[in-house]
Amino acid sequence: MTDFYTMGIETSCDDSCVAILKNDRELLVNLISSQIDIHTLFGGVVPEIASRKHLEAINPLIKKALDDANLTYDDIDLISVTKGPGLMGSLLVGISAAKALSLATNTPMIGANHMQGHICANYIAHKDLEPPFVTLVVSGGHTYLVKVNSYISYEVVGKTRDDAAGESFDKVARKMGLGYPGGPKIDKLAKEGNKEAIDFPRVRLEKNSYDFSFSGLKTAVLNYINQEEQKCHEINKADLAASFQEAVVDVLVEKSMRLLKEIGYDKFALSGGVAANSRLQDRMREECKKENIKFYYPSIELCTDNAAMIAMAGYLNYQDGEISDKFMKVYPNLEI
Repeated sequence: MTDFYTMGIETSCDDSCVAILKNDRELLVNLISSQIDIHTLFGGVVPEIASRKHLEAINPLIKKALDDANLTYDDIDLISVTKGPGLMGSLLVGISAAKALSLATNTPMIGANHMQGHICANYIAHKDLEPPFVTLVVSGGHTYLVKVNSYISYEVVGKTRDDAAGESFDKVARKMGLGYPGGPKIDKLAKEGNKEAIDFPRVRLEKNSYDFSFSGLKTAVLNYINQEEQKCHEINKADLAASFQEAVVDVLVEKSMRLLKEIGYDKFALSGGVAANSRLQDRMREECKKENIKFYYPSIELCTDNAAMIAMAGYLNYQDGEISDKFMKVYPNLEI
């Protein structure tokens, strides 16, 4: 049997990424060129700077990925590139590189959904994971609760109505003076604090709703900080971080477990950048163990934006008969 090689290209936000996947789930190379140091100076991602840095990084990354895997352009059987969601300028860099490579080498190309990619990262991390299962996709701009019915069939049961979980972490961290990116900084600081110190709201919306809303929680935290500063009170940042984080995690865990019990699935996977949050992992592990549910989550390298997950998503869609052409567009607001 001839080996099948998929190259993944991911440039949806502020990380330039190229990966090479061998056959089904065997990751050969996963390169990530981070722009965090640059965007930290501005307290968040600056789209124009991000796209310019992608332009500088993408071609050298593609060449290095092939060299590291000891492959040539002719060995690549499929090019999978993120088509959305994400920043338009950043997405265009990745898609332009994929189109050029596809035309030059006559290699099939496929546009992959970034959010589907986050789900597919679990297939690389856990070779035994197969649908059906429930996944919670939590990233900087999105929060989804999804039934994964097959490798290419997804049913969104709940999603955020305003601020996503990761977005609220970044905004609260910025207000606390912790810098960017906020998620890892709050996670680290929260380990030193008392999660019960401050009673922040848990927004559950309508009865039996699986949607999420973190805008009210974010506002409650900002109001708390403003009020304490006006009173000239010293704020215990560790307690604040722990209390805020617990409020987010409580809602994420409660809705995930309720859906699992309702539909009777025995497998659950965390997906997305916020899946790296240690408190969320611990809570989900505890709750899944109580209910005899198998719990999965990717390594930190596969939680954050990466091209391995895009290669995996593209490979699965290609095996199902999907293909893209040279007129493929970017979709900044693409949903699952």
